[in-house]
Amino acid sequence: MDGHRHRPCGQVVTVWWLCWPVKREIRSTGEPAVHCDGSGYPPTERAAQELLLVTARTAQVRPAINTALVRDLVDAQFPQWAALPLELLEPAGSGHVIYRLGESLSVRLPRHSGAVGQAEKEFEWLPRLAPQLPLAIPIPVGVGEPGFGYPWRWAVSRWLEGEVATVEALADSSAAAVELAKFLTALQQFAPEDIPAAAARDELTARVLASRDHATRAAIAEVGGAFDTTAMTELWNTALSAPGWDRPPVWYHGDLHTGNLLTVDGRISAIIDFGELGIGDPACDLTIAFTLMSAASRTAFRTALGVDDATWTRGRGWALATGLNAYIHYAAVHPRVAAQTTRQITEALIG
Repeated sequence: MDGHRHRPCGQVVTVWWLCWPVKREIRSTGEPAVHCDGSGYPPTERAAQELLLVTARTAQVRPAINTALVRDLVDAQFPQWAALPLELLEPAGSGHVIYRLGESLSVRLPRHSGAVGQAEKEFEWLPRLAPQLPLAIPIPVGVGEPGFGYPWRWAVSRWLEGEVATVEALADSSAAAVELAKFLTALQQFAPEDIPAAAARDELTARVLASRDHATRAAIAEVGGAFDTTAMTELWNTALSAPGWDRPPVWYHGDLHTGNLLTVDGRISAIIDFGELGIGDPACDLTIAFTLMSAASRTAFRTALGVDDATWTRGRGWALATGLNAYIHYAAVHPRVAAQTTRQITEALIG
């Protein structure tokens, strides 16, 4: 999970852990688990109970994914690419199995139900976003259907070259910080005509910081003496009590950390993994200021983005919450995660 190698769609294996395992709510596979009896009436109470059981079982499904399966899926649904070789990318993070397809494409298949829905979301929105943004993003070129025993939709996207961003290379770079601020400014200004309808869609609904309250307080208690408990509690209370976003909803990336930034020749070249793309309060995207930047470059980032005090405080809260979540789940067994999350929490406390 912590290797630094190219991944299809520009994804490079590293700190995918920031918001997992509470990254998103379980979503439907898109196929009804219980069918009506032909009368056109809603399912009975018994059928509804069966639906809940089926949904619970589906949440635990982790289908076997291998080269033969992916070859069958690609050849059957995208015969124009049947002659292109497949290369498994390992490791490839928790959400997807990833294959390089030829020189310029990738195939990404959800490993579990928590990653279901990303293919459709990115296929709908990323081609519309790309022309508005100053950095490259992965462009989907097709969405595959379930088949050959594989239960979910999957994606074919353009390959993006690049290496994962690192703190060592970019922490002190005000130029990189300003580049990220420009990207977020452009993202927030994206205003398609159908944004009111889009903002009401479940898969684009903004996450609320308060929804992390119980888990974050439990994590603060669990980490014990590893960090300053009093300081963490004070920051968390301050973030929860900060005024909310009182302007029109804007677009946010939702999972912006070093693992989702690509660099070429030491410069940020692309932003990847838009599975948490949404509309609402953009404070969650400020997490990048604490995962990547030093105090000086953070100042340049905040100034270029024009972040008010309340939004900055909520952003610190997001950085604390996601950093603690990753720390308690992975730090004991992954030294790299321990170092990354320790830095994120520490920098969030500094502000």
